[in-house]
Amino acid sequence: MDETGGAMHTWIARFRAHLEGELNASPHTVRAYMKDLHSFRSFVRDALGREPSVGEIDQQMVLPYLRSRSQHCQKSTISRELTSIRSFCRFLAREGVVSGNPVQELSAPKIRRGLPRVLSVDEVVQLLETPDPRSVLGLRDRAILELLYSSGLRVSELVGLDCRDLLWGLGVVRVFGKGSRERIVPVGGPALVALRAYMDRRGELQRPGAPQDALFLNRRGGRLSTRSVARMLDRYIVRCSKRRGISPHSLRHTFATHLLDGGADLRAIQEMLGHQSLSTTQRYTHVSMGRLLEVYDRTHPRARRTGTGGSGGGP
Repeated sequence: MDETGGAMHTWIARFRAHLEGELNASPHTVRAYMKDLHSFRSFVRDALGREPSVGEIDQQMVLPYLRSRSQHCQKSTISRELTSIRSFCRFLAREGVVSGNPVQELSAPKIRRGLPRVLSVDEVVQLLETPDPRSVLGLRDRAILELLYSSGLRVSELVGLDCRDLLWGLGVVRVFGKGSRERIVPVGGPALVALRAYMDRRGELQRPGAPQDALFLNRRGGRLSTRSVARMLDRYIVRCSKRRGISPHSLRHTFATHLLDGGADLRAIQEMLGHQSLSTTQRYTHVSMGRLLEVYDRTHPRARRTGTGGSGGGP
């Protein structure tokens, strides 16, 4: 047994400090890493009957844990937990606690990713017109929906906006994305109009002692949460559409797909979305191709009709 590394719980706490202090990871990311690592630690501690040392971490320790999790967890969860353990071990190697990353070669389960769910232009228009323009909350909600569709923001980015991040004269918004990376994103004309209408009455939501800089406020004058935005969208989807499974992230997917359908450059979309890798953005080319084939099959007189066995296919 290698005791030189120290107790696992001690190094998990140091890893948390590293995530928060050096990497400036979001609270959501930190919570996910801590949840995964403490789950792994509990499994190993129960198996050994004592507190494990980080010097003991190896593939023979991680594999039984992942197998036990696979009995009641989805592949995406297993993959995320392996990523958390691998990142933790990378941190330990950097600190000189272990030699190399003992789980670097472990492969995550293959995940079949579905295509992003997107709305049609008509569905977007119907959704945007659902909030009540007579109330300040309705104006706020309209501004939120317009901005999500207009600029493709993540909901976490949207709720983190301050009033000063809207650069009205330039028609852009300053966004701080993953890893606090800053980017500038265009805001469309209708979204700017909706934002101005909301800002004219935003003061009705402000309360003494509440934060004054948050752009989107809740009923109590505090900063709106991502969960509140998701609940708000659910209410409007029920009222204007029979579709299910539409999330705030669906508007981000819709933003990218509609830009691509309109001929936008993939690199430009990558910049607006804040993707580090172009391969992430390229998912939307599959969405657009699927829509293209659907329209083609439905409208072209000589389209392929799979399974119909028609008579017009010869030369």
